[in-house]
Amino acid sequence: MAMLSFERKYRVRGGTLLGGDLFDFWVGPFYVGFFGVTTIFFTALGTALIVYGASLGPTWNIWQISINPPAEEIGLGFAPLKEGGLWQVITICAIGAFGSWALRQAEIARKLGMGMHVPWAFSFAILAYVTLVVFRPVLMGAWSYGFPYGIFTHLDWVSATGYAYGNFHYNPAHMIAITFFFTNCLALALHGGLILSATNPKKGQAVKTAEHENTYFRDTIGYSIGTLGIHRLGLFLAISASFWSAVCIIISGPLWTEAWSEWWEWWRRIPVWS
Repeated sequence: MAMLSFERKYRVRGGTLLGGDLFDFWVGPFYVGFFGVTTIFFTALGTALIVYGASLGPTWNIWQISINPPAEEIGLGFAPLKEGGLWQVITICAIGAFGSWALRQAEIARKLGMGMHVPWAFSFAILAYVTLVVFRPVLMGAWSYGFPYGIFTHLDWVSATGYAYGNFHYNPAHMIAITFFFTNCLALALHGGLILSATNPKKGQAVKTAEHENTYFRDTIGYSIGTLGIHRLGLFLAISASFWSAVCIIISGPLWTEAWSEWWEWWRRIPVWS
């Protein structure tokens, strides 16, 4: 009830990026906005096209349905609808939906008088996706290098792309990205576990405060980043993971075509070893 009591304060017109008052309203707890409408449009159209593409295929098995990119000979041109054109239009819809959602978040942030860290953070996730389906295929010269929209076929694409460069784990940017992913998981798992232990004490014990949480980490590792600091750290780690995952795939092919294990030969040629 406390949340609902002050929520009305922020349900005011203004702060929109586009469309003015046209869609500047709420439906229940959900803000609509111009970009909310475009999100719904692109999402509905993209989903309908995926269902249509599935209807053209040999199966309705959700694990085997796949919307494939155009063949390599198409290059960067427009493909017939049933020969990769569906993949191209669905990709446009996905980018439109993701971009609209980020811009809707920006409008909500302006209404709440808060910073733009949420839409900016989401933009890095969008960057990782666009890198896979637009930037890298363009640099490689064909849409066929984008990943297919399917569960098993997507996993097959990941495996094939990794083995195409010997062993993708030797990609230095991939190493950095995975390190940020795992560190983010560890940091926020520690944070979540601490919150649960502090706010769910044993029967008869009082709920602990932030000072208890800080004291726990100071006693355990000698330092506590603090309640605000852990969220800033999580934001940094998540953004870094998305950024370096985009870097690791965009340099594989356009900039480096050999096995990634060969890239590390420079380390063996350092004079100190000889």
